[in-house]
Amino acid sequence: MPGVVLAHAVSVRSDLPAPLGVVLVAAALALGVSFVALGALWRTSRLRGNSAGRALPTGLERAIDHPLVRGGLRALVLAVAAFVVLVALVGPSESAFSIAPYAFYVTFWVGIVPVSLLLGPVWRIVNPLRTLYAGLARITGPAPGQDGLPRLGLWPATGFLLAYAWLELVYPDRAVPRTLGVLLVAYVIVQLVAALWYGPGWFASGDCFEAYSTLLARLSPLGRRADGRLAVRNPLDGADGTPAVPGLAAFVTALIGTTAFDGVSRATWYQSRSTGDPATVTIFALVTVALVAALYAAATALSGRITRTTGAPNRYAHSLIPIVAGYAIAHYFSLLVFEGQLTWILASNPFARDGVDYFGTYSDVVNLTAVSAGAIAAVQIGAIVIGHVAGVVLAHDRAVRLGAAFAGVLVGALSWTVWNQSTVNEKVYTLSMLSMAVVTWLAGAALLGSTVQAVLARSHKPVFVATPPLS
Repeated sequence: MPGVVLAHAVSVRSDLPAPLGVVLVAAALALGVSFVALGALWRTSRLRGNSAGRALPTGLERAIDHPLVRGGLRALVLAVAAFVVLVALVGPSESAFSIAPYAFYVTFWVGIVPVSLLLGPVWRIVNPLRTLYAGLARITGPAPGQDGLPRLGLWPATGFLLAYAWLELVYPDRAVPRTLGVLLVAYVIVQLVAALWYGPGWFASGDCFEAYSTLLARLSPLGRRADGRLAVRNPLDGADGTPAVPGLAAFVTALIGTTAFDGVSRATWYQSRSTGDPATVTIFALVTVALVAALYAAATALSGRITRTTGAPNRYAHSLIPIVAGYAIAHYFSLLVFEGQLTWILASNPFARDGVDYFGTYSDVVNLTAVSAGAIAAVQIGAIVIGHVAGVVLAHDRAVRLGAAFAGVLVGALSWTVWNQSTVNEKVYTLSMLSMAVVTWLAGAALLGSTVQAVLARSHKPVFVATPPLS
């Protein structure tokens, strides 16, 4: 088994070939086309949220929802999770030979993205924390604090997400198996104690991994309609139906901010100046998250003034979901394809014992030709552009429904700008946030100016369009 250098939780890849100009041109085209197309063609709200979708055949739905199917999946995932924790605690002490860091940081954290996007909120169904809680709840009885859970929304998950981001991006010993095992056990204990107080609904509010999976699943072509039927739907309808619970905007912007910091921290100018001191890096990470949150709050506040509505941050937070998904795919695609192979290689000898090779793969090496550099670049650019355009569409449709088409374009553009980072090469990290932010703000200002002039010139036309209320 060759050794692997563990850095970005497990490793870092920064070898992608697309030049900066290509990315910026693609980004500018996506933004410009979105402006023009939405303004000309999308004048009324078209998304139907949770009421949309074509129901699956009853027999297929019953098979998917059958207790034996779900129970079997829960038992399997619980067994695998327990095994990974066991290996972390008593298996190889060297990160390069332990399956635990790769299974957790790559196969689970990265793999949850495509699984959720394709199949829906799978983690909510198989979450081992829910399985453990179901057993404990039979002994402890009803949860005394469940009435207070709705007020929490996604705020607890936001806190745990920031803690996980600190572990993945800042903590020096994040990939040490023993450390990871202890932290996972501690996380399980905290989550179960909270669930025993608040009830099973806690996991939707407090487990950052389930909240992340559920958020991404809003873009899945499979989802539950308002009537409870499992249906095939337009992914944008799913995103439009995202409940505006307390803390939704905070959770999404925390995702944006932590990945923004992840990108900036890989830039040469940052690495050449950073001492790597955890306290300093933590402060810089928090500043990055706060900056992203402030930009988003400013954009949505402006939209709220234009539309004369309140609660704009949560109302438009759903428009950032496809941007989060696009960035996750762009950022982690090569990591899953290459470093993800190590999970299956190490599974053949999880305790690193001499002569053990259960699946005959322990002597294998990572196949670096599994996907070409050109294919990786295409996936990354495509994911970023599609995610940004989808975000603009969602924001525009919501704003049209609220009563101001311009606000939708503006918020979509600003959302796009806040998240406009690409992992194609590290130069984009240092330039995109500055150059594209300026370009977008200027474009937004120019659009606002032309809109105001048009309204003043044609004062007999209403500024706001009467639309159905937000469902």
